[in-house]
Amino acid sequence: MHARHVPVYLVLLGVLNTVYAGFDEGFSAFQRGDFTAALREWRPLAEQGNAAAQSNLGMMYVQGKGVPQDFKEAIKWYRLAAEQGAALARSNLGVLYANGYGVPQNHVVAYALFSLAAASAPDSIALEERDRITASMTPQEIEAAQKLTQDMSGNPIKAIDAYLH
Repeated sequence: MHARHVPVYLVLLGVLNTVYAGFDEGFSAFQRGDFTAALREWRPLAEQGNAAAQSNLGMMYVQGKGVPQDFKEAIKWYRLAAEQGAALARSNLGVLYANGYGVPQNHVVAYALFSLAAASAPDSIALEERDRITASMTPQEIEAAQKLTQDMSGNPIKAIDAYLH
């Protein structure tokens, strides 16, 4: 699958006020198409726990920009950012679950991730995505997704892992 066909919503988090040196440099590098430089700036920040850098690394792995396309690696970074409350990472992780990219397709998990993302970023596209997948879900799946959404209020990744196992 080519990266341009992956329907992940890519709103770079460069508008966030960040105290981490290098983030803005990575954002500028990404904007001018220097993905190697963006990766060089963002990877250390992501490894230090910067949720915005983690989310952006996830996006780079989904798109295959500056790195080989690797959905598993994208999921790793999105999960780390989602644990910290990054709405965009939660939404993008939801897209991967909704479409089965790098994980088995699971609309219950996708619904919950979209709901959680929308709760912290109401103007995001997460509600549209949630509504789109709801059309193909059974009432039992919707009920399970609503329960999972509630369970995710503490640690969303832990709740997802518990639901899936």
